[in-house]
Amino acid sequence: MLSSVALASINHILLSESWAKRRLQSHTGKTVKLCITPFLSIALTVQENGELSAAVNSANINTTAIFTLGLLSRLFAHDEDAYSEISISGDDAFAEELIYISKNLHWDMEQDLSRITGDILAHRIVQTSKDIKYWHGEAIQNLSEALAEYWLEEQPLLAKSSHTKEFIDDVNALSKEVEKLEIRIERISKRDS
Repeated sequence: MLSSVALASINHILLSESWAKRRLQSHTGKTVKLCITPFLSIALTVQENGELSAAVNSANINTTAIFTLGLLSRLFAHDEDAYSEISISGDDAFAEELIYISKNLHWDMEQDLSRITGDILAHRIVQTSKDIKYWHGEAIQNLSEALAEYWLEEQPLLAKSSHTKEFIDDVNALSKEVEKLEIRIERISKRDS
């Protein structure tokens, strides 16, 4: 059931992005296996019209892409770093094409929601979700800054950069003094021998 929902969702987005369908048409008949661990594994075959269908023969996989559910949410947010965490094997050209398409594919959620809820409510829902995302990022940033300040000032677990630089300078100075001492010891030992 999840695989049919995923397939319908992907094809719905492809319908609104004709450029993506054209790019997929050059890979007609090729099959990709998407594994979203541990929940879903779906094999999809590219059709002549550029849409995807459930693979008839899942033994004939050209490319396999494995990622976690957490990574999927980052991919939806178009996090560039997330793409490097996908484990891909098989046909490199097909895999690169799929990655390119997924990076540049955009779902107009507001347009789809407006068909169900109307334009105004759809706009407000999308805007609220963007505000929540912004608030979430801001809250994480504020918490990070508060923890860093606490660990630097109140309960020192982290070293301030100025203290670290001072320590490095002291170590370098001590290293130079040790070198000078070694040279002096060597001279004295040569003189006594």
